[in-house]
Amino acid sequence: MSEPVLQTRGLRRRFTQGEATIEVLRGVDLDIMPGEIVALLGPSGSGKSTLLQAVGLLEGGFEGSIRIAGKEAAKLPAGGRTEVRRDSLGFVYQFHHLLPDFNAVENVVLPQMIQGATRAHADARAEELLVALGLGARLKHRPNQLSGGEQQRVAVARALANRPALVLADEPTGNLDEATADRVFAEFVSLVRTQGSAALVATHNERLAARMDRVVRLHEGVLA
Repeated sequence: MSEPVLQTRGLRRRFTQGEATIEVLRGVDLDIMPGEIVALLGPSGSGKSTLLQAVGLLEGGFEGSIRIAGKEAAKLPAGGRTEVRRDSLGFVYQFHHLLPDFNAVENVVLPQMIQGATRAHADARAEELLVALGLGARLKHRPNQLSGGEQQRVAVARALANRPALVLADEPTGNLDEATADRVFAEFVSLVRTQGSAALVATHNERLAARMDRVVRLHEGVLA
């Protein structure tokens, strides 16, 4: 049996406010297998974003084990965490966070060149993804020339550009109207499946969650 792309054991996160200690994550155990798309559900404030920040190695202060693509990552120094993020993870957020001075292709090229791709290879990969997402006529447009749905499609292409083992998505369609959200999410799932990545998708949307392989719910700091 193949090894999980993501495995957490006993993952905890506490915050101190004055004299009070708030336990947001209270021992999260989670396995995600290669190619699996998992929905992470929970009410606002349940810790979904905190969990994604933990497994995305975006900040410290966590207790427990985080294994990504077979590598224990929780205790790595900053440089090691950066390497794991660069080589194994892709991120999609509710807001696209595109670079405003770069066009669609350039926004997707940049993470590839950071990983060491040649410009020619990065350009070809960017155009392949953007065309697959229906943006063939918008390749040279900057973010302010794109609709909200188009900007989020560019963000999806950027996240998948380096063929990450695991994609982390935090309310990836939460800023879109329902019809656009459905289209963007369908394209996201199709591309993730096509390239064999796994994904953990935090969402409030039960209807979208039902289209994924499995649903886990975060309740009072633990997964059900």
